[in-house]
Amino acid sequence: MNILGIAACSHDGAVCLLRDGEIVASARDEQVDRKEQGSVFSARSIACCLQAAEISVGELDIIAVDAQPLVSFKRILKTALAVAPAGFRCFVQEMSPWLEQQFRLKNHIAEKTGFSGTILLPEHHEALAASAFFTSPFQEAAILTVDGIGEQTTTGYGLGTEAGVTVLAEMLFPHSPGLLYAAFFHFLGLKGDFGAGTLAEMAARGRPKYKNLILSTLLDLKDDGSFKLNMDYFDYGPGRIVANTKFARLFDRSPQPAESSLSTTDVDIACSIQAVIEKILLLMMEHVQRKTGRKNLCLAGELAGACAAGGRLQGLSSYDEIRVQPAAGGAGAASGAALFAWHQYLGNGKSVISE
Repeated sequence: MNILGIAACSHDGAVCLLRDGEIVASARDEQVDRKEQGSVFSARSIACCLQAAEISVGELDIIAVDAQPLVSFKRILKTALAVAPAGFRCFVQEMSPWLEQQFRLKNHIAEKTGFSGTILLPEHHEALAASAFFTSPFQEAAILTVDGIGEQTTTGYGLGTEAGVTVLAEMLFPHSPGLLYAAFFHFLGLKGDFGAGTLAEMAARGRPKYKNLILSTLLDLKDDGSFKLNMDYFDYGPGRIVANTKFARLFDRSPQPAESSLSTTDVDIACSIQAVIEKILLLMMEHVQRKTGRKNLCLAGELAGACAAGGRLQGLSSYDEIRVQPAAGGAGAASGAALFAWHQYLGNGKSVISE
């Protein structure tokens, strides 16, 4: 049984090939194409995986993609209406690739690959949850996925058992730990993937002097880690939030040009948002433990890696063990989509992975 998983719901596109439940090949689109992801999937990444496994497209049984276009479409439309009339231009820009690719995703995949078999579309956070749990050594575990945005979910928690993964609760766009983190990342003039750890490295050199300001002004944080952003300080479009002029005045500075030199204020801001995100994650982790009753936790999503949640935060939590998916960001959803198909769709039980 050959299953191809595709991560297509984030900027970090990837492909993963599963054979009888075992990962045999994987590729990230940017590493193969040498450019940022510009379409739903990379045909060259798929070709690399097929070549590594020495099979053809015709030998694939299932393709699983971490995207549900209709759910994303509803979110894009709702956001465009919320920021109308300014949102109309964003809506038109977002709809162009949708009409060509995502809205007819199954047909697009079939046309580009020549595949005529079963195509599954698990949601992005379902795929993230599957990537975290099915690659863990646990027979049962709580699951927390903390991301920028999938179709509309930004954070979710659930339970992994022999029967599969179940999402129990979600937080929805625009209220997102990942997008909040990214807004600070770009406000400080940093380039590239905000999940790569650059902001965390800056934070280690600063002091969290703005932590209370962020918590009291930019978001309404609840005891379970959920929150509502104060959108007076952000501009947002269908899939992003960015700091606005009111945000800049709060810190008495302008947004930094990309790759500009860093000041003491910059590293203190970085340290402050790092401390806020870690507080949010810790509250979420403890809430999930109370709700699920499990003492092991699987983490996935952009912030799982960016905030090193499996290290420092473990000592502050009540879990026996916390595992972070190695490809914690969007690329990990490729393996998650394939594992979701193998375990959840085909009903193959999870084996305990020895270390």
